Amino acid sequence: MESKVQQILDTTAEKLRAVADADTIIGKPIVIDGDITILPVSKMSCGFASGGSDFPVKTPDKAPVFGGAGGGGVTITPVAFIVVNKGNVRIININTTESPVDKAISMIPELIDKIRELFAKDEASSCPCTEDVSEE
Repeated sequence: MESKVQQILDTTAEKLRAVADADTIIGKPIVIDGDITILPVSKMSCGFASGGSDFPVKTPDKAPVFGGAGGGGVTITPVAFIVVNKGNVRIININTTESPVDKAISMIPELIDKIRELFAKDEASSCPCTEDVSEE
């Protein structure tokens, strides 16, 4: 049985490996006007599962029956473009959805400004106002 399960695993992994080559992650260069080169960048997620078992038979002179299966899936998501223009390199991110962590990090400067304003208001209200009295 073990060799049959191993065959299923090997076949599934081989098929996924065929999809997951370097051209899938960093796409083929697109050249525009000879000066600009664009490289698409993608994120790939994959997973697979397989298994099998020997099933007993009612007749003792026959070998157990093997049943097994395997399967896998791949998700490819474009995430950015690398643009090379006359020696200058830029990365253009096309991922429009932010994770909660990204949102929290982007809000830190605004949060700091609000905290500073609060402390500034507290200091202004707790200090007694004094007038500038000049001697005449």
